[in-house]
Amino acid sequence: MVSAVTKGIEICVSSVFEPGFSKPEEGHYVFSYQVKIHNEGTSNVQLLKRYWNVTDSDGTSHIVEGEGVVGQQPIIQSGEFHEYQSGTYFKTAIGKMNGFYTFKNLETEEVFEAEIPEFQMVAPFVLN
Repeated sequence: MVSAVTKGIEICVSSVFEPGFSKPEEGHYVFSYQVKIHNEGTSNVQLLKRYWNVTDSDGTSHIVEGEGVVGQQPIIQSGEFHEYQSGTYFKTAIGKMNGFYTFKNLETEEVFEAEIPEFQMVAPFVLN
């Protein structure tokens, strides 16, 4: 698990290789990842947008961005957390992701970005 804190928002990410959905012989490696967003600040915030940079080990990358996460723009109360699970795939057995979430402080109306720390996704059979 990796984590980062930006303006009182802690983002923790862990990932798992999904062999049942992967087809290595066809260059299709599926991973699920779980994100926990903890509001350690004193104000309530709303998650507005996501921005992910997804990179295969061959250097190919693509951007995933959009409104909210898994169809939601959750409000996270001070001291509370929001957790969700999603997935991605790579053409190689190793990849990485990083990015940021755009939040709005509901008291001050400030809009800010919170770092999603870079994390690796590695199919277990490539580790000796």
